[in-house]
Parts: sequence; structure tokens; C-alpha cells
Amino acid sequence: MTSTSSTSANPKTLGNRFDETVRTIIWAGLIALVIRMFIIEPFNIPSSSMVPGLLVGDFLFVSKYTYGYSSRSTVLGLLPVKGRLFDSEPKRGDVVVFKWPSDNRTDYIKRVVGLPGDTVQMRNGILYINGLMADRRKLNEPLVQQYVQPNIDAVDYVETFPDNKNQHVIRKEGDDHQLDDTEIFTVPPHHYFMMGDNRDNSQDSRTPNVAYVPEDNLVGRAEFIFFSLDENARFWEFWKWPWAVRWGRMFKKIT
Repeated sequence: MTSTSSTSANPKTLGNRFDETVRTIIWAGLIALVIRMFIIEPFNIPSSSMVPGLLVGDFLFVSKYTYGYSSRSTVLGLLPVKGRLFDSEPKRGDVVVFKWPSDNRTDYIKRVVGLPGDTVQMRNGILYINGLMADRRKLNEPLVQQYVQPNIDAVDYVETFPDNKNQHVIRKEGDDHQLDDTEIFTVPPHHYFMMGDNRDNSQDSRTPNVAYVPEDNLVGRAEFIFFSLDENARFWEFWKWPWAVRWGRMFKKIT
């Protein structure tokens, strides 16, 4: 006669597996937090101020280590330091995420135009840096029309800074808007002058709402787009992805 016996899982073994799972989750969360705090962090574009280079619905990675670290550049201010650690100065032309100086919490993304000590001015829609005119060359037609329909008077230009020959594309809708003629701005020490590439549709350092950006508010440099979705689709609406994803913008380097 053969007897059979049923076996059940050892409660101690189940407890060990549960503890191991919890430890794995905790370690994974800590590693992700460290990466997001000190190495690279994802951001998405909420406004059209950087058109045509960046569009609403673009998701991009920002390098946190490029300019060093401050309490405002880390997640939830978890690095309680004054000033910046491992500080490195941005270059003119860098596309930068920073904390809005008015609340030190809201993320903005703009292009660095003025460095500490520079003068910046707009005259008849043309940018002047330290008294020198930035060159601009008109493109035959606006860019990214397959993704965003431009206004009827939109014109895209290749703009070249007078000193470092950085080239990027800006969008203008005429040269007689409110911010096309400004005073001469002198950038204070440890501050930066930021401008959006969509020059007539950008709240930036030309306005008191933003003004000069303290170096402690720099979060990081925008590096590349890792995902892009039509602005009329939501990220969680994955069933729309085959038609809504802008496949041509995937892994596009930000310049």
C-alpha cells in the first residue's frame, strides 16, 4: 500500500522570499532616485516657447551633472546645500531646464543667450549680444509643419550668435512685437539671460516675470528627445501610439 503526503510551502521560506522582494524594490527605488537626482532626469515640453526645436508632447532627458548640483536642481530639494557643488558654467546656446525664479519650483526650458556680464538687447526683432548683431538667415519655409501647423505669418530663421558661432533655428512672427525692441539688459554675476526660440511666444528673461536666472536655479542641460507624442494625445492612451507617436523625433539630439 502506497501512502501519499501533501507538502505545503514553509512559512519561513515564504517570509524570506517576501523580504527579498521588498529589499529588491527598495534598492531599485533608491537607484532610480540617485540616477534622477544626480545623472539624468526626464522632462516633457508643456508649451510652445521652444518651437520649432522642441514641441509640445516632446519627452527629453536632461543631464543633471553638466552644471553641478544645487538644492534646487535635485528632486524635492533633497540636497540641502548652499550654492552649487561641482559647478560648471553653461555655454551660450545651451538649452537649459531651470527653476522659475518667481517660485523656485516650476520648471522652465529656454536657451542660454546671455552669460554673466553680457549685455543683451532686441532691436527691430534682431538679437544683439555685447553690442554685436546676431546673424539670421531666413529658411524657405517653417520647420516641423508635419507636426505643428505654423501661424500664417510664421518665419523660421537660422540664428548665429556673434561670438561662438552657435547655430539654431528660431521662429518669428514679424519684427514689431512687444519684445522685439527692448532696453539693454546687463546680466548680473552668477545669473543667466534665457530666451525661447519661439521669440514672439515666449515668457523669458526679456520679461519681469522671468528676468535673470540665478545659477542656483539651473537644473541641467537638455540632451535629446527620447519620445514624442502628438499634443492631442495623452501619454497613457497607448492605443493611439501607432498614429500619435512622432517617430521621426525619437532620439533627436537637442541643439
